[in-house]
Amino acid sequence: MSEIGKMSFEEAMKALETVVRDLESGNVELEKSIALYEEGAKLKAHCEKKLKEAEEKVAKITLGPDGQPNGLTPVEGL
Repeated sequence: MSEIGKMSFEEAMKALETVVRDLESGNVELEKSIALYEEGAKLKAHCEKKLKEAEEKVAKITLGPDGQPNGLTPVEGL
């Protein structure tokens, strides 16, 4: 498992924000820009995976064992 794979969602988001800030600054050499872009793509995929896992957990909480709603309402935007 890569270091990114060990990160929490929050850690990955902070790292992604740093990558974006560095790329947007325009003060990064081409080769480093490419490496940062690749890292950013991996961080983005990791964050998406973590969000998907959270959505699945919420779905399990809001649906009973029979697949019917159990009275709880999922949080908007997940």
